[in-house]
Amino acid sequence: MRKEFKVGKTNVRLIRGDITNMETDAIVNAANSSFMGGGGVDGAIHRKGGPKILEECKKIRATEWPQGLPTGKAIITGAGNLKARHVIHTVGPVWRGGNHREAELLVQAYQNSLRLAVAKGLKTVAFPSISTGAYGYPVEDACHVALEAVKEFLEKKDSLDEVVFVLFSESALEVYAAEAEEIF
Repeated sequence: MRKEFKVGKTNVRLIRGDITNMETDAIVNAANSSFMGGGGVDGAIHRKGGPKILEECKKIRATEWPQGLPTGKAIITGAGNLKARHVIHTVGPVWRGGNHREAELLVQAYQNSLRLAVAKGLKTVAFPSISTGAYGYPVEDACHVALEAVKEFLEKKDSLDEVVFVLFSESALEVYAAEAEEIF
């Protein structure tokens, strides 16, 4: 099964791995609305990235988003001790059965992250599978939404060199790869 695809000039890759080890311009953090660290990907990024990420998040929270980051929105910070240069923090939706705008909000999380990357002149971005951990979004549904959202964005904006989906488990990678065959 293929794990590399092309949309315009942008390479889209699917890999199994740990997003905190990616050497990209940005990695995307599946954050909670406080964007101050938590469990899963969010906690791993904050732990490995060190206190500089949290310091920047606190400043953004104090000035731009005092009530927390709304679902679907994205912000950017430095990456502290990570190999990536930046962290784009986005809040995915909590799965509540699929009838509460979850797909729409997940599209926004992916596309707003990409929009921010392009606005900052970044060329390579790595995504986790947003909302499929503690937020309970079924991987099969989430990967379809994620891949379609990224493809749609890249068809309109041709300024990124690479988008990588970094999946934590082999089973998630298989689900993404099968879905990508249909979409790309």
